[in-house]
Amino acid sequence: MLNHSLLFLNLGTGELILIMFAILLLFGGKKLPELARGLGKGIREFKDASSGIKQEIEDSMNNPEPSKKEQQ
Repeated sequence: MLNHSLLFLNLGTGELILIMFAILLLFGGKKLPELARGLGKGIREFKDASSGIKQEIEDSMNNPEPSKKEQQ
């Protein structure tokens, strides 16, 4: 799956290693776990929010409420 998501970037193994090395140099070894944890938490919150919105849309499509014009 990683290959499919990075396919449009056209990055090879060498480029990915270079990017990881640059990140390691910029942030240092002690900060990387903290950054990864924060990134994972952000991605998880985004997925939860998007699945919640998707569920609300599906619920409204399955159980449409009558509009105010139809009620009057």
